[in-house]
Amino acid sequence: MSGTYSNLNFHVVFSTKGCRRLIIHDLEQALHKYISAIVKQKGGQVLRMGGTEDHVHMVMRLKPAMPIPDLMRQIKAQSSKWFNDRHNLPEPFSWQVGYGIFSVSQSQLNEVIRYVDQQKTHHREMSFKQEFAAMLKRQGVAFDPKYLW
Repeated sequence: MSGTYSNLNFHVVFSTKGCRRLIIHDLEQALHKYISAIVKQKGGQVLRMGGTEDHVHMVMRLKPAMPIPDLMRQIKAQSSKWFNDRHNLPEPFSWQVGYGIFSVSQSQLNEVIRYVDQQKTHHREMSFKQEFAAMLKRQGVAFDPKYLW
C-alpha cells in the first residue's frame, strides 16, 4: 500500500484528583474547548466531550503514530495549568493520575457519542465511581476495586 489508512476512535475517561467536584458549569465549555485544541494541535480530533463536575468523557480520533500516554500527560498538565490560572482555589486543581481509554469501532461511534451527550442525565442516578467500574466490567478490563481510586 502506498499510504497509511486508519480510523482510530477512542473513548477516554478521566477524573479530577480525588473526584473533587471542581469543573463548574461556567468553566466546563471553555475547559472542553481548551482540551480539544490540545488534541487538534497534536493531529487528533475531538468528536465529543462531556462529563460532570468531577470527570470528563472525550471521544476522539487519533492518527496511528500518536502515543496516547504522551497525549494524556499533555492534556492533563496543560489543562491543569489553564484551570489554575483562571481559578483561585484553596488547593491547586489537578487530575487523577490514571485514566480509562477504550477503542470504539465506527459502527459503535454514534452510540458512544450519545452516551457522552447524556452524561448529566446519567449521573442523576449513578456516581462517577459506579459508572467507571461498570465501564471497566463491560469492556472486560480486570481491576481491583480497592486500588481503583
